[in-house]
Amino acid sequence: MEELVVEEIQELLEKENDKALKRYLDELNISDVEQLIDELPQYAAKFIETISLNRAVNVFRILDFPTQERIIKKLSGNKLNQIIKDLPPDDRTALFSELKGDVVKKMITLLPPEERKESLALLGYKEDSIGRLMTPDYIAVKPEWSISRVLSHIRRYGKNSETIDVVYVIDKDGVLLDDIRIREVLLADPEAIIGELTDKRFIALKANDPQEDAINIFRMNNRVALPVVDENNILLGIVTVDDILWIANEEYTEDMHKIGGTEALDEPYLDTSIFNLVKKRVGWLAILMIGEMLTATAMGFFEGQIHKATVLALFIPLIISCGGNSGSQASTLIIQAMALGEVTIKDWWLVMRREITSGFLLGICLGLIGFLRILVWHVAAPNVYGPHWILIAATISVSLVFVVLWGSLSGSMLPVLLKKLGADPATSSAPFVATLVDVTGLIIYFSFAVLFLKGVLL
Repeated sequence: MEELVVEEIQELLEKENDKALKRYLDELNISDVEQLIDELPQYAAKFIETISLNRAVNVFRILDFPTQERIIKKLSGNKLNQIIKDLPPDDRTALFSELKGDVVKKMITLLPPEERKESLALLGYKEDSIGRLMTPDYIAVKPEWSISRVLSHIRRYGKNSETIDVVYVIDKDGVLLDDIRIREVLLADPEAIIGELTDKRFIALKANDPQEDAINIFRMNNRVALPVVDENNILLGIVTVDDILWIANEEYTEDMHKIGGTEALDEPYLDTSIFNLVKKRVGWLAILMIGEMLTATAMGFFEGQIHKATVLALFIPLIISCGGNSGSQASTLIIQAMALGEVTIKDWWLVMRREITSGFLLGICLGLIGFLRILVWHVAAPNVYGPHWILIAATISVSLVFVVLWGSLSGSMLPVLLKKLGADPATSSAPFVATLVDVTGLIIYFSFAVLFLKGVLL
């Protein structure tokens, strides 16, 4: 949003020139009005109140929930009633699902009987189900209708439909038979029967399935809308790609928060109170801290070896970081692959084989670098590691191979295991994997130290 536009709007607001403000706002694109609300949030309700109803609905539906909630509290009753009534059913359901119970009840009572029944039906589905996303506004036709009758039906009812890109063919019981793109209808002979265009090869979503499933199906099939059916294949509604993009963004944001080692925020970062921000983060930090305490326990167990060969302590950060980094890499790769549907639980053996191979090769690479590092230091300063430098180098190199291998293996398998147990794979975040590998990495390191240096330095 250009600063000049914002300044002009502010000037009109200060002069309380509502007519000029309305003319100015009506010339802006819907997205520009949304940006204006972001720039001047204190006037959000004023902008929605000023613009025409149709534009107000289109702006309101693309705002984030915290902004919608602030507007609802300040908007006049008449304008609010009109907006709620004219919101598409899926957007209205999304809004109602976020609001508190008493507010929802009050708003539902303001709806006409038919739309009230529709909203209650959509709210009856589980919060994260596809049923919550669907809209009952679509074009449905019968297989025995002619193309000319179908086109007449579209002209009559298409205005109220969420999209007319696809026409749905149903039988007398409402069972979905096929979906036909409008292009095929427009190019067909007007006297032809719509049933002749069907091949019964269609993709449908189940109302009670998770919303994540819809994201993957849309991604794989390149569709702008998909039908939603019940267990008996009866057409209940449709889900459009704009809703899927919104959900995909929410899922992505939630996964990023979890991968970062925090609970997902319910609101935008700047709208989240300090108390809630701390509450979302402190739990994971406490768990990770307790996990890292095990590192101190492991070091205490090998205190005698560290005391005899203090040189071993110099490489503890190296071992810990390499193992944690390899585990974090593997965990992030697998979580993302699972989110995109590239990897499933059934692929666990293939993932394990690949990570064993790649982890071993990565370990060899880092092990060689570690060996060369000690070699160079020994040549430059022979007294640093003493006459047993080659045994120390072997300890570091072999430890790196197996620590990196273990990190890759645990980082890749943990998301799969969590998915198998019904948990969110993103919970196996990089910090969690790193903490796990820190403890086990030390055990691996000191075990090889005892193996190579026993009777020499230990």
